[in-house]
Amino acid sequence: MAVFKPVKAIRPRPEFASRVAALPYDVMNSEEAREMTKGNPYSFLHVDKAEIDLPEGTNLYSDEVYAKAAENLKKLVDDGVCIDDSEAKIYIYSQTMNGREQTGLAGCVSIDDYMNNVIKKHELTRADKEADRIRHVDTCNANTGPIFLTYRKNEALAAILREWKASHAPLYDFVTDDGIKNTVWEIDCPETAALISEKFREIDYLYIADGHHRAASAVKVGIKRRQEKPDYTGEEEFNFFLAVLFSCDELEIMDYNRVMKDLNGNTPAEFIEKISECFTVEKALCEGPYRPESRHTFGMLLDGEWYKLTAKDGTFDESDPVASLDVSVLQSSLISPVLGIDDPRTDKRIDFVGGIRGLGELERRAGSDMCLAFAMYPTSLEELMAIADADKLMPPKSTWFEPKLLSGLFVHKLS
Repeated sequence: MAVFKPVKAIRPRPEFASRVAALPYDVMNSEEAREMTKGNPYSFLHVDKAEIDLPEGTNLYSDEVYAKAAENLKKLVDDGVCIDDSEAKIYIYSQTMNGREQTGLAGCVSIDDYMNNVIKKHELTRADKEADRIRHVDTCNANTGPIFLTYRKNEALAAILREWKASHAPLYDFVTDDGIKNTVWEIDCPETAALISEKFREIDYLYIADGHHRAASAVKVGIKRRQEKPDYTGEEEFNFFLAVLFSCDELEIMDYNRVMKDLNGNTPAEFIEKISECFTVEKALCEGPYRPESRHTFGMLLDGEWYKLTAKDGTFDESDPVASLDVSVLQSSLISPVLGIDDPRTDKRIDFVGGIRGLGELERRAGSDMCLAFAMYPTSLEELMAIADADKLMPPKSTWFEPKLLSGLFVHKLS
């Protein structure tokens, strides 16, 4: 039984929404954020990456950065750019990219559900990344970025969303510079909001699609607040964190591809001979890049030529949800034994290219700083949920979700 409830949000006034909304803090560095916010004092990056308003070279983890973030959030409200809502509401958040629409619900979920594994995870988190967001959330006294969650299809919820969208005008409706249409509807009917919350109580599990570090940090701040207030009731806002929840049939995972710097001392012919033990290797019968069309097939770019690789029977255990992932098959049967890259998290000989960049980026990289590229078949939502259900972890760089949820449209205050 999942808890989902309305959020009493800090949110932009409609006329400022397109200027406030920003990509998540972790998809760009400080220099890129400075460039992106030129001429826009309202961008939420002034909150999520507040170092851009301090002298260059400022320590990203200094007290000044977190204090500036809190100051900038308060300024958005004080200047009338954002509203500090007095009533808690649920919001419908729709994004359209390249003709495909995904529609979710923005509100709050429970830190207890996270701790009790009703909200399921599939990635490890890093302590240093958690520490940064813990300080950011604690100092701002708010969840500034929503967690991207998914759940198995529920037709009753889908019907509520369709009906509300069809019968109500949107609160926000704008297109970002990258061509993504963002539309938000405000559910200002308490009875409808209560019905949505009731429907989520019929759902057994929620799954983190993206935002593991933000989720872990939000929960740890909630735990810290509980320790500071031992007589807490469980209804205080710090017991909840901000999320946007999508039905799994609304989402699409893109490929997350690999490029390598060398062949580990092999000639191209020796390399192909070695990988042929576990893969059927054939030249791709297509013009241009080869995109895999099914699980356990891979595109390989070597010496300017594309090949189709098919994993042979016996190279993976189909009963194991992690070992049977294509990223695991490639790692265990080729990248590690043939290329000698045992830890893809730390080895500098491998890099990862999100599918949003296209296969042309693989060709560019393989012809410049790298010599070998692999095009992957995308991990499915069912695979992700099966791994989370088994309480297992996915290998690094297994999923790439697009479009990214924008920050700044909803902020959840912790008190």
